[in-house]
Parts: sequence; structure tokens; C-alpha cells
Amino acid sequence: MFIGKNRKRSVLDLGLALGGMALALGISSCHSGGGSENVNLTGAGSSFVYPVMQRWIQNYSQTHTNVQINYQSVGSGAGIQQVKSGTVDFGASDAPLTDEQLAGMKPVIQIPESAGPVVITYNLPDLQQPVQISGENLANIFLGNIKTWHDPAIVKDNPGVNLPNAKIVIVHRADSSGTTNAFTAYLASVSPEWLSKVGKGTQVPWPVGLGGKGSEGVTGQVRQTPGAIGYVELTFAAQNKLPIASIGNQAHKYVVPNAASTTAAIAAFADQLTKDPRGAIVNPPASAPDAYPISTLTFLIIPKDGTDAGKRAALKGFIQYVISEGQAVAGTLEYAPLPDAVKQYNQTVLGQLTTNGQPIQ
Repeated sequence: MFIGKNRKRSVLDLGLALGGMALALGISSCHSGGGSENVNLTGAGSSFVYPVMQRWIQNYSQTHTNVQINYQSVGSGAGIQQVKSGTVDFGASDAPLTDEQLAGMKPVIQIPESAGPVVITYNLPDLQQPVQISGENLANIFLGNIKTWHDPAIVKDNPGVNLPNAKIVIVHRADSSGTTNAFTAYLASVSPEWLSKVGKGTQVPWPVGLGGKGSEGVTGQVRQTPGAIGYVELTFAAQNKLPIASIGNQAHKYVVPNAASTTAAIAAFADQLTKDPRGAIVNPPASAPDAYPISTLTFLIIPKDGTDAGKRAALKGFIQYVISEGQAVAGTLEYAPLPDAVKQYNQTVLGQLTTNGQPIQ
């Protein structure tokens, strides 16, 4: 079919225009949300940090619509294994990697990203007052030496409180857990018997009790078992409306676990943390009377190098958010924001991330 010269030119112009529109749309779709291609990041590990991690991801994704982050609450031990096997972009653990563990895997960096209390929660529905427990008695409960809530040792911790004569049912983590690492480090520091018989770590030979998978599993077991006692992150207990015990510290003061009492615990170990933030922050000295005695830092564990430039840049951006603006978000969920000295440490370590051996811009 014959097309006149002017009409032919019009068709050509229309085609160029449509082509330009398609190119523009293509560019727009590739660079939506901050000027980068869509990126999917995966993380796994600590259930302790799961509540605040979900909030961080939600908030970050609102301003970085091209970055999709999926975090699985599988426990610190499983998270470390997934980093080691290269199946995730980052892990989270309440138990930092030891020098021995670091030697057995490709180079990673460890960044403290929040701190919080390991709380003791229980199921005594007819009791109105919060329970108080000394460190020594807490160890004896989990050793199986104290078997009922009306034991004279527990009564002594709670003068004037009508404790039920109910059997104590221990609930502990069944999986490898950084929360367990912090909790058993505390018990080992207050009880020579616990230290010699059970020890400390992400998994220990529990003398008694029922196992639950993740903080979610422990919370569920405590909630459905009258007389139960267990240890979880504060938000899990609060969200499930479970009571929380006050724990005696070295100043012989029963302290309620919250962000302020965790901050006091961090401050008590400030010198140690600036040298190596992997040290435990449990059982602070009597010079810190307002410090909650069972607190822990949680760490992000990230491969030092990677090959996907887009992913690595997005990952660094997310971590930068977590250790800066994200700290205020942590405070709203009763995690303790990091002190300035630890934030400065984090900035230095974050600068070590590379892509194909080159610094991430």
C-alpha cells in the first residue's frame, strides 16, 4: 500500500515518539524507588531481634521502595549457619562469633545493632503482684533445685505476697539460641553450681524442663502451661500479655527489665564495649544499681565481600539506617539504643564492606 510522503513522515515521528515513551517507561521501571534497580535481600537468625527487625524493614522499605527485605526468625545458631553457607545476605545473632568460629568461615563483619533485656516470664494467673527473683534463686529454679512457687527461697524474695503452692514448670529454648547464650552466661556468673554442671552457650544440657523453638515457642509454652517459667525477649512477653519478673542485681535491688535498665547495664560495661563489643553485659557490678542484670547486645553478621554490586549497596544502606535512624525505632519497642561509642565502632566496621574487593560507594 502506498503512503504519501507527509503521512509517512508522521508515522515515523509517531514511532519515534512511542519508542521514546517505551524507553522512558523502561528506565522508570528499572529505577523506581531511589534510582536503583529492584533488589531482594534475605536475612535470618535471632528471634530476640525479630520484633524490631520487622519494624526496621517496614520503615526502610517505605522510603526505599526498590529494596525488598525478608528476615526469617530461625534462631541465632541457624542464622550463623546460613551466613556460613552463603544462603542469606546477612544474619543476626545475640551470641557474637568467637575467634574460633571466625577462623572457620569466609571473612565477615559483626556489628552490634541493638540491645535488650532477656526477661523472665511466667504463668501464675491468680497472682496480681509481679514476682521478684534473686539471681541465685533463678539459677536454682532452672537447675531443678527449687520445685514450687511456694518454696521458702521464693517466698523470701517476695515478702507479703501470697504465692501459690504450684509446681514450677521450666521452659527453655530447644534450638541454638543467642538468647540462651545471654541467659546461661548470667546464670553461670551468679551460680557456681550452674557453671560447673551446665555451663553457658547457645545450647546447653538443660537439667530439667520443656523445650520451645524460638522465642515464639517458649512464649507459647509458658502461655499455655500453668506454673510455667521461661526466658524471652521483652516484646514477646508484652505482646502476649505475660507477666515479667523483677530480677535482683548485685546492688541487691530488684530491677524491672526495660530500655532504661538495659541502658544502665550497657553503661556499666562501656570501657569493655569500646575495645571489643563481643563481651557479655550480664550481672553488672553493684556500682550500677539501676542496671537490669540479664541484658544482651544483638549483632548483624555480614559477609565482608560479595559480587552483586546492587545487593551490596542496598545492604550497606539498610545497615546504615539500622545503626543510625533505626536506633530511635528500637527504643519504641523497649530495646536499648546503642551508646555513641558503639555507634562510632559500627561506622568504622561498616566501612570495611566491599564488592569484588572494592569499597562500596
